[in-house]
Amino acid sequence: MELVKLTIDGKEVQVPAGTTVLNAAEQLGIHIPRLCHDPDLSPFGACRLCVVEIQGMRSLPASCVTAATPGMVVNTDTPAVHEARQTILELLMANHPQDCLTCEKMGDCRLADYCYQYGVKKSTFTGERQRHIADDGNPFIVRDPDKCILCGKCVRACAEITGKDNLDFAYRGFKTKVATFGDAPFLESECVFCGSCVSVCPTGALMEKPMQGKARRWELDRVKTTCPFCGTGCNFDLCVKEGQIVGAASNLGSAVNGRALCIKGRFGWDFVYSDSRLKTPLIKKDGEFVPATWDEALDLIADRLKDIRQKNGPEYFAALSSARCTNEENYLLQKFVRTVMGTNSIDHCART
Repeated sequence: MELVKLTIDGKEVQVPAGTTVLNAAEQLGIHIPRLCHDPDLSPFGACRLCVVEIQGMRSLPASCVTAATPGMVVNTDTPAVHEARQTILELLMANHPQDCLTCEKMGDCRLADYCYQYGVKKSTFTGERQRHIADDGNPFIVRDPDKCILCGKCVRACAEITGKDNLDFAYRGFKTKVATFGDAPFLESECVFCGSCVSVCPTGALMEKPMQGKARRWELDRVKTTCPFCGTGCNFDLCVKEGQIVGAASNLGSAVNGRALCIKGRFGWDFVYSDSRLKTPLIKKDGEFVPATWDEALDLIADRLKDIRQKNGPEYFAALSSARCTNEENYLLQKFVRTVMGTNSIDHCART
């Protein structure tokens, strides 16, 4: 593999050819601000917040789409870079609602974080502002185009993570916005409500509807868990406040699914608090189901299975396993059926 040596903020680093300046800086522990870049998505270079100064270049290139070259000398925090980032943030704020005190994204908004870092309190650019109606006519996602900064992350997530291509840039110039085909509401579009777009959005333009008004992001404890809906084994974080689940979020460290989740994994957690959920074993006595301990229930199951095998033989027993169980659980079930019950009558719901 061809290696390239360059200098960033006075530190030398060696990276594989084709590595971007932004990723090279990350290897040195140097954070370059970015709004449109995400390691799970293709480079885009839309927000320009990641501009840097490179010796020999007249302009300030976006580091997320600039490849490192041998001998390149990069400076990431010069007065010119600092001024450019301030101007970019002021331009973004010129057409962005400043309702941070009541915005659901506050505490997890990259735009707000960078405005604080660069001392941008208001925009010096005045003029016409976009005014759109928020799309909240579905149970899962609230889309507020007024808070969109056109970073394109949701567009790329929908295309590259989910493969649906449900979102794209619509209209032109000042009227440009991210929209579905025909600018239809999410509920009338091809959206599968996987929430990948929500997971990458750096502002409050896309938010999980079930979490609205439940908690600020810094109030949440994130508990990693495994999705119970199928056998894929996707991991995600349960967002917990005061012992109560209020939502689910992608866990980027998951080896199985990374950021990706389906509608069930991201929005199907509310069954935990269903009134119909069984919280204790039930056994039938005198024709009625009554609560029992786990020992009572398991002993009853063991006695009944043993009785069936002894009276009727193994051929009277069969088992159907589930894709919602782990591979290990399904393995144990087939082992039990074959070695304990003495039959090969076992099938799986996903076999066909």
